[in-house]
Amino acid sequence: MTIKAYLKPSCGWSNGVRAILRKHGLAFEDIDIINNRENYAEMVRKSGQPLSPCVEVDGVMLADVSGEEVENYLLSNDLVKASDAAVDAPTNAGCSDEDHAKMAAKPVRFF
Repeated sequence: MTIKAYLKPSCGWSNGVRAILRKHGLAFEDIDIINNRENYAEMVRKSGQPLSPCVEVDGVMLADVSGEEVENYLLSNDLVKASDAAVDAPTNAGCSDEDHAKMAAKPVRFF
């Protein structure tokens, strides 16, 4: 399985996606959309929208998803087996005020 995850370095939603992929032991490409504008542009082009996280699984784009939504997709398509393994981050939570402050401290121009 090939997984490309378009994620922010520090974000509740992005960390939830990472937690689910780690929970299931899946290898994935963690693509930084904050510090690399080409990565952000690629995500927008592929997903058709500007919101993250976006996760591409074997060519299928899951746009603006939580970790729970990614896990539901993987389970419902028999790509992983159900697991009671613990996760190391909330899988359905937004960015904290601290996360937003970190992102705001480093302005990025995409276009």
